[in-house]
Amino acid sequence: MAVVEAMKRIFACALIGLSLGACSSKTEQNRAEEAEPASVAPTNLATPAPPAVTPANVRTIGLEGLGDLKIGQPIPAGSRWAERGAQTGEACRTVSSPDYPGVHAIVEGGKVRRISVGQGSDVKLVEGIGPGSPESDVAKSFVGFRAEPHKYEAAPAKYLTAPGVASGDPAVRFEIGTDGKVRILHVGTMPTLGYVEGCS
Repeated sequence: MAVVEAMKRIFACALIGLSLGACSSKTEQNRAEEAEPASVAPTNLATPAPPAVTPANVRTIGLEGLGDLKIGQPIPAGSRWAERGAQTGEACRTVSSPDYPGVHAIVEGGKVRRISVGQGSDVKLVEGIGPGSPESDVAKSFVGFRAEPHKYEAAPAKYLTAPGVASGDPAVRFEIGTDGKVRILHVGTMPTLGYVEGCS
């Protein structure tokens, strides 16, 4: 019966002068519809909000390091991190880069052990804290940091060190000045993280 119906359609198309392509049999259309999945109309037509964009001039340091300079790794080959100025000894070296004014790193055993961000640097932690940030901002973002008296300055100057630094994992340490603001922030591993005079 289906064959007879198909023949009638083909014959009718030929008589009218239409092309065979314009008169597909119903069974062919049904097969094509079954082969293709039905499209689903979107239920939410609202345009999603664009992702937050960090300004290009904001550079961040994290527990892993700063840019291509990584905690626990050697100085990257071909980078602009290099020894500049007098060094105190062979075992411990300091490096800096013209790309990061106010930042230096301590290298021991051929690997980066600490990165220090000082005044005049625009580098910040992802929380937005960097040199010049008030201690109150540190307290809000970093709960449970251990406070220690500053070695050379009177209170309120102090050191604030992350809990659990003895684990050997990278951690953060802040040096707070007498004005109650972050003077230097350090990221690294102990014991280097706790040095107060360069390599000691």
